[in-house]
Amino acid sequence: MKKILVLVSLLLTLPGLSAQTLKSPDGNLAMAFKVNESGTPTYSLTYKGKTVISTSRLGLELKNDKNSLLDDFIVSGTKNTSFDETWKPVWGEESAIRNHYNELAVTLDQKNTARQMVIRFRLYDDGLGFRYEFPQQKNLSYFVIKEERTQFAMTGDHTAFWIAGDYDTQEYDYTESKLSEIRALMAKSITSNLSQTSFSPTGIQTALMMKTAEGLYINLHEAALIDYACMHLNLDDKNMVFESWLTPDVKGDKGYMQAPCHTPWRTVIVSDDARKILASRLTYNLNDPCKIDDTSWIKPVKYVGVWWEMIAGKSSWAYTDDLPSVQLGTTDYSKTKPNGRHGANTANVKRYIDFAAKHGFDAVLVEGWNEGWEDWFGNSKDYVFDFVTPYPDFDLKGIRDYAKSKGVKMIMHHETSGSVRNYERHMDKAYQFMKDNGYDAVKSGYVGPILPRGENHYSQWIVNHYQYAIEKAAEYKIMVNAHEAVRPTGVARTWPNLIGNEAARGTEYQAFGGSKPNHVTLLPFTRLIGGPMDYTPGIFEMDIKKFSPNNESHVNSTIANQLALYVTLYSPLQMAADLPEHYDRFPDAFQFIKDVALDWDESKYLEAEPGKYITIARRAKGAKNWFLGSVGGDSSRTSNIAFDFLEKGKTYVATIYADAEDAHYKTNPQAYVIRKVIVTGKSKLSQFVAPGGGYAISIIEATKDNSKGLKKL
Repeated sequence: MKKILVLVSLLLTLPGLSAQTLKSPDGNLAMAFKVNESGTPTYSLTYKGKTVISTSRLGLELKNDKNSLLDDFIVSGTKNTSFDETWKPVWGEESAIRNHYNELAVTLDQKNTARQMVIRFRLYDDGLGFRYEFPQQKNLSYFVIKEERTQFAMTGDHTAFWIAGDYDTQEYDYTESKLSEIRALMAKSITSNLSQTSFSPTGIQTALMMKTAEGLYINLHEAALIDYACMHLNLDDKNMVFESWLTPDVKGDKGYMQAPCHTPWRTVIVSDDARKILASRLTYNLNDPCKIDDTSWIKPVKYVGVWWEMIAGKSSWAYTDDLPSVQLGTTDYSKTKPNGRHGANTANVKRYIDFAAKHGFDAVLVEGWNEGWEDWFGNSKDYVFDFVTPYPDFDLKGIRDYAKSKGVKMIMHHETSGSVRNYERHMDKAYQFMKDNGYDAVKSGYVGPILPRGENHYSQWIVNHYQYAIEKAAEYKIMVNAHEAVRPTGVARTWPNLIGNEAARGTEYQAFGGSKPNHVTLLPFTRLIGGPMDYTPGIFEMDIKKFSPNNESHVNSTIANQLALYVTLYSPLQMAADLPEHYDRFPDAFQFIKDVALDWDESKYLEAEPGKYITIARRAKGAKNWFLGSVGGDSSRTSNIAFDFLEKGKTYVATIYADAEDAHYKTNPQAYVIRKVIVTGKSKLSQFVAPGGGYAISIIEATKDNSKGLKKL
């Protein structure tokens, strides 16, 4: 029998025959590839014998090309390989990541055109990655993609957690529905944004999280988005088939290609355990290894900043109200009247520096420090900022020296207002200005419609701009936190100076009317699949009007939930986003934010259900301290966990920050309780979680001094 199987395997790999199979290292996943009767390549995927992806077509439609790359193919060769390595990320949820897969590369020849295309499949224990490759060849050199026609055929009407497909924003609340309900719910799911372009009543974004009726969890996304347009998914809701939908440029074209080249990877992560979706590193593994030789300057950052007060409306980015328009280099701010609300003034910034120094934070971000904020949006303005000229009330050198004297770094802010040409013109000067003044990290922004006019935030040309900014920053040893940029696809493995992105609905929307209480239980299953998010957690005052009277918004979270986010929403860049005076009111709860680590040796995913709850424990890099976070959704629940991740035979002190019994995100969000107990690897915890709530735990080794009088859990 064994000899027959080997023979069949050999026959299937001979040129001209189209059926191919590939299994994951553990054998649970199986991918089948076939060229059908019309010469169209197809694939399917099963997990433990259950179909995950039914037979789905592959290929690309080319512009002004009657043949395209859709059919008329024969298999001219295959190559099977296996790979197994362990690599060490510069920062991450663990100190080592295993990259173990079996690979099948299928070479396809198109009979009528003599063109060649390779489809490369990599099957991991946690999912599938595949991409199109175009070798250098006579009959396919330069070509324009009209549309990529990759399909993901679902086996039923799954439950999906989705946001509307959009060429310009990802800042939507998630909708939970059946696939068949997307069309009816689409209009309601699209809320207002400063720049947005939807394209289809069934078009949605990746990473897309789904759950089948049989309990399988499926995640669709992409990896290594380089020199290509961002992929959305368009649903044929009669047949439950997703098809890729690339973001177009101003001409409507989806991609300009020159062979040899390849597309990003298309990814399918699958498991019958939701915790394994969170633990998957498939997206990172499909990216190239780090291209920065010396990464010693890339360091995780915990920061505060002059930001939330402007977001909430307490202060302003603009220096004056006198100017209906600004012309940089001509407008004389010394002749204008300050509005008295400008947040980035020297005294206020020094207040934040003092707060950071007192509480051990690494850095301070300041927004609105530079000229031009009176006239920065809505006028399709090209020369909107120069990134180097401060307002009269921002003493750049004085603040630089003051921060240095306090042992605090400053984080630069570069808002481009979508004018990417202007940013690239100024980039070298702006980055050098940063280095000259001691700024090692920049938060960039791309608010509003893109310039050049008609381009979209996620088209190929703009994706290339974001990548250019990251690589240029690396030349200056600058870390990048890009907001409103394309959603991450694991590129931070290759360029780890990309220490954060927004690319989703962050905390700022809690001041713009609020986000759904279960939003934070979905982000790790969706947005964070591709990389860390600068979510800016840590809000303690939920009633915005108490400090910004004209803002009626409410933060839909409890304080305990906000603490847990520092663990559940992984990022090497974490902000304590609230105002210093709000932290001063709750110093005992604030202690967790001060204590929690930023970088980790290992992570354990204890509980997970998308839209309902997530509980994660992480061990700090180079230490024995653990931190645990648990967030809930709309309803109250009881979280039941074991501490079996702790080292056997060791005793620890656990400080538990939890919702009070009467806590509720809307009516009583600041009700919390803190208790200390002794725990070991045999301890178990049953913990109440309020609606929109959660809990956080810091765990340190017990000593005679810190454990005196404490009860054992």
